[in-house]
Amino acid sequence: MFQQIGTRDTVFADDLGRARVFNGVNYVFKGEAPDEDGVVHYHNPLTAENLRHLKQRGVNILRLGMTWAGIEPEMGKYNDVYLGEVRQVIDAAAKEGIYVYLDWHQDLYSGFGLGVGDGAPAWACMTKKKMHKPRFIWAEGYFFGGAVFDSFDAFWENRELAGRGVQDRFCDMLAYTVRFLGGAENVMGYDVLNEPYPGSEGGKIFRTIVKSGVKAALKLPTKEKILRLKQLKNKQIMDALSVADDPDFYRSVVGPAEKRLTKFDIGVYYDFLCRAGAAIRGVTDKGVLFFENSYYSNTGIPCRVPRPVYPGGKGEKNLAFAPHGYDLTVDTPLTNTASTHRVDFIFDEHRRKQLRMGLPVLVGEWGGMVAGGDEYPALEHLIAKFDSNGWSQTYWHYSREIADSKIFDILNRPHPRAVAGSELNYGFDRGTNTFTLTYEGDPAAKGPTEVYLPKKPEKVTAPEGYAVTEDDGTFLLTVPALPGKIEIEVVV
Repeated sequence: MFQQIGTRDTVFADDLGRARVFNGVNYVFKGEAPDEDGVVHYHNPLTAENLRHLKQRGVNILRLGMTWAGIEPEMGKYNDVYLGEVRQVIDAAAKEGIYVYLDWHQDLYSGFGLGVGDGAPAWACMTKKKMHKPRFIWAEGYFFGGAVFDSFDAFWENRELAGRGVQDRFCDMLAYTVRFLGGAENVMGYDVLNEPYPGSEGGKIFRTIVKSGVKAALKLPTKEKILRLKQLKNKQIMDALSVADDPDFYRSVVGPAEKRLTKFDIGVYYDFLCRAGAAIRGVTDKGVLFFENSYYSNTGIPCRVPRPVYPGGKGEKNLAFAPHGYDLTVDTPLTNTASTHRVDFIFDEHRRKQLRMGLPVLVGEWGGMVAGGDEYPALEHLIAKFDSNGWSQTYWHYSREIADSKIFDILNRPHPRAVAGSELNYGFDRGTNTFTLTYEGDPAAKGPTEVYLPKKPEKVTAPEGYAVTEDDGTFLLTVPALPGKIEIEVVV
């Protein structure tokens, strides 16, 4: 059922020689409280029925998140109960034909006993400062949190902890996890750390953005000024900046922080990626290694991390970029009104990063919408943009409420899953309900082109030999591997 997935130039590819496209969703269980016996569990609400429903909604991949605290609650002692429960999720997804890529998740470095963040266990938090308790949004610890700054600084410095560097201990945990889980046939890759944060340098980046944002706002015409000076003291700063819809204005806000973030990407984050990749490749040569942009590149500040090269000069053949991006309205009451101009700013920069590096893209996190709305302009805009770029994606975040909402109606569109060729160009016109796909056919491919269709097609224009089959309430269009320019059009 599952082919081994690797990369070929700027596309994912399977061992049948076909380009692959993935359409999916995040599921990350962040809880890390032990039960009465002191064991941390991966409390999984993804039932077999949930996973079947996701399959019926067009999902063929999960970004499945775990935490270091869950895997290694005590230094050097791994929690096989937790990992066994993660494996149960992977196996249940396999029964529905859903791939998984593993995400070692963190927010604010750790929970620090407050349950606000997640990630590292208490023993790996090298700080004496108390965790900042948020007043408005969960991410405040990234802006003002001394405990977050100190812990990340220690991590990036690989500060010694009981005779071994804390980052080395993290890489030991990566290797153990891959040994435990990596043998599952539907595990297609590894995302080594969620949204790496620059530590104390990140606090300076935040202050740079706020300062430049205030300067930019004060240059606006009087009638467009968002706040009075006396109000620029709390979260209204972010709400104020979120109103600005002009990409040039937005660039003037985040641009001044680029120099600081570039220093982190090149001088710090790159070394970690090399070390983490080497740890995984010490266990297996299978699977795609994903690397993300750092936290502040979620806003469109360029990600400048070089292509990771492992010790000894060995390059990685199966490497992919997994960028994240959110509009400034996310995590506020305005989240469903995210600006198409601002998200364009973010993902156009990620596109430039892709082209500089020549790698495939799977957008690891995006969206963050709230179910219940009627209009999601940025969501429709972005999924069309991802398709036009040939990108795979995993939407943030799964809940049954989201899966039954208009959000998934938008995500559940016709799209290619496997293409027996190259130079893919595809998209779905919602106005005419028409999907088009063109590519240069490769007759040497060992499998057919496959196009997922959420509904029975009303009209199909495709080369001779095509077939449409029903698959658990959805439909699959297959086209034999053929030479020449292939053109497909489907009306649903």
